[in-house]
Amino acid sequence: MANKVKEAWKAGRAVVNGWLAIPSAFSAEMYSKAGWDSVTVDMQHGVQDYLSCVACFQGMQPSGVTPMVRVPWNEPGIIGKVLDAGAYGVICPMVNTPEEARALVQYSKYPPAGTRSNGPIRAGAYGSSGGYQKTANDEILVIPMIETKQAIENIEAILDVPGIDGIYVGPSDLSFSYGLEPKLDVEDPFVLKIYEKLLAETGKRGIAAGLHNGSAAYANRMIKMGFKLVTIANDVGVMVAAAKAAVIEARG
Repeated sequence: MANKVKEAWKAGRAVVNGWLAIPSAFSAEMYSKAGWDSVTVDMQHGVQDYLSCVACFQGMQPSGVTPMVRVPWNEPGIIGKVLDAGAYGVICPMVNTPEEARALVQYSKYPPAGTRSNGPIRAGAYGSSGGYQKTANDEILVIPMIETKQAIENIEAILDVPGIDGIYVGPSDLSFSYGLEPKLDVEDPFVLKIYEKLLAETGKRGIAAGLHNGSAAYANRMIKMGFKLVTIANDVGVMVAAAKAAVIEARG
């Protein structure tokens, strides 16, 4: 199966990404039908473990969205397992140096490009007709999160690591690391200037830049700014916002 996110980026299109914190196949199934291009299971801050990640993949599969995972940390055990489960993209938190970026690539790719162990227990059943192992290195997206002052200082070296397909900005931690209030939908001119720098550096290299957003309106604005992957809150946030609005409307 071709990676639809990768195809969209090659065509110059932005991708709208869903985010799953709820560990439920049923919730993932319903949510994935909303029109997302990709849906990411959040194993870092979401209430997800490995079994719920697999269940969410099973739930979202009929909708045809591209399944991705934010892993809890940059280590080979969990990265290999989510890829074996069928993830087509790995978003990895707190990648701050080119050495950490190289490690992420190594963990995500089969030899000779990396050191990923062979055993795609679920992913292999849905790979291309030519064999999963033959296409995995080309189809899987390796996406480090850029979310600290250190990462910004090292951004050119990180982006020059072979095998990096995109970056994903975590606005809350990025703001936090500069002594600012941790929040989504940042309006601080200092942080927006950092976004411009990231877009310029990724653009030079043909690498996609992604961003986590709090609202659809801000996500649309960031697409117009040049981001190629935008996430809107998560399933919990979207559900709670809709519920609050419904209650307020009902009460007049």
